[in-house]
Amino acid sequence: MDVVGSGIGLALTLPAVPVIAAAIFMESPGPVVFRQRRAGRLVGPDPKDPRRHLFSEFEMYKFRTMRHDAEAGTGAVLASENDRRITRVGRVLRRTRLDELPQLWNVLRGDMSLVGPRPERPELLSDLALAIPFFEERMRDVKPGITGLAQVNLGYTGRLRPGSDLETFKETLTNPFKVQGAEEALADDMRMKLLYDVAYGAATEKLSSFLTMELGVLARTPLVMLRGMGR
Repeated sequence: MDVVGSGIGLALTLPAVPVIAAAIFMESPGPVVFRQRRAGRLVGPDPKDPRRHLFSEFEMYKFRTMRHDAEAGTGAVLASENDRRITRVGRVLRRTRLDELPQLWNVLRGDMSLVGPRPERPELLSDLALAIPFFEERMRDVKPGITGLAQVNLGYTGRLRPGSDLETFKETLTNPFKVQGAEEALADDMRMKLLYDVAYGAATEKLSSFLTMELGVLARTPLVMLRGMGR
């Protein structure tokens, strides 16, 4: 599924690449395709610090949606919903998920799958696993994916959409320790992602449930892109 799907995807989207590349470069000169180290499958505890976890790593490709010097003075930082570093073209690409198209090459290479949890940056994922119980479990025995159960149900950062199945439980799931000033924190978005990603991982236990989940996510992904629900 990954090899055939990514091959077809690359062939179909190739005509759009020069248009997207030109739009990115005209607004913000610099590399059009952005390379970044991302975490893959869970390897296990870090021998030097058992509290932390190690993950396989790979170089992920995507169309650049931020200024070229976005992290020059901050280092690795998670993108927020209204991040000022994101360009105007970048916002359109993120909203439609077109910034993820170069990752079809990652899928063809075997680094990723079409469907799976979103790959986070290794240094951020290690810290998130310390802050959010069982966060590392989302990457146990599964490859990261371009799209996934979390991606078609949540916003770009993991924010709940109106009418979500989890909206009833929002008060319980967000800021569970009731830390003052921590409302609308990105950690809450990551916690939402975790719930969907663990559900996806559970579906891989049986071929029938896996195929139902996999095909359902793939069918919903174009609708998310067309409706611009990737904010």
